[in-house]
Amino acid sequence: MNNIVNDDDFKYCMQDLERNYFGARYSYDELLKNEMVPFKFKTIIMKYIKEDVDMDVTLESHFYYMTKETYDYRVYKQLRSRIRVSQYKDMKKPEKGYKEKVYTIESLVKITPEEKEQMGMIVRELIISKLALFGFSI
Repeated sequence: MNNIVNDDDFKYCMQDLERNYFGARYSYDELLKNEMVPFKFKTIIMKYIKEDVDMDVTLESHFYYMTKETYDYRVYKQLRSRIRVSQYKDMKKPEKGYKEKVYTIESLVKITPEEKEQMGMIVRELIISKLALFGFSI
């Protein structure tokens, strides 16, 4: 049973001194239309990600099924992306609740979608380093 009442609760853009945070329920099209998303990230989406990924795909779905062989993986690796997820505390007893964990993009793509399903993994947030975003050459 899905207890999520409003998807908009998981669509947000925040930042602190070091990082930008994007809620994983955003689609790429919604990110492009959001004025709070940094212009450089929008440019990266338009120039490097739009070719391989449908703009209606959510960040959640994209990262869940991303593989190491795709070009968009290399873009997110260059951005030193990290992904915040919720997953079962104990895989043997999944009804005991969830814990939050942050994966690097490299470690997340090593986990197959089937293993993510077993872990009860839910992608919650994309975290991008401001320094990596600044240093990304367009």
